[in-house]
Amino acid sequence: MVIFKDLQALKNSIGTEIGTTEFTTITQEMINDFAKATHDFQWIHVDEAMAKKYSPFQQTVAHGFLTLALAPKFIAELFKVESVKMGLNYGANKIRFTAAVPAGSKVSMKANILEAEEVQPKGLKVTMNCIFEIEGETKPVCIAELISVFYE
Repeated sequence: MVIFKDLQALKNSIGTEIGTTEFTTITQEMINDFAKATHDFQWIHVDEAMAKKYSPFQQTVAHGFLTLALAPKFIAELFKVESVKMGLNYGANKIRFTAAVPAGSKVSMKANILEAEEVQPKGLKVTMNCIFEIEGETKPVCIAELISVFYE
């Protein structure tokens, strides 16, 4: 984990890679819970028997947005700003789901700071390039330009 003293130190990191998280296993339980929360019960996600029989992956796959939803967890693992009292997920400029994430996959995320803009009161809007990968695979599963706002 990278620890920044304050928002200025974070702002000074524009253009640098922050790091890569540890791997998190995407379980069928997580996929089922996400389906319940979003009401997206497509068989490719939740029906293990159908997926084994008909899917080219021969098993269920995570919803793309489930993988993306891990970003706040991963960002919190990558860095901390000691002076920050609150952070908000602010949005995304770009998101691409580039490969499926089969159940049981181990996913990590690496991020770099693309830009940072001061916002009032006493805040910093940070745009990060986030790349999600499966352990042992070279092709990313998701590439997203995510925005967070941090307040001191």
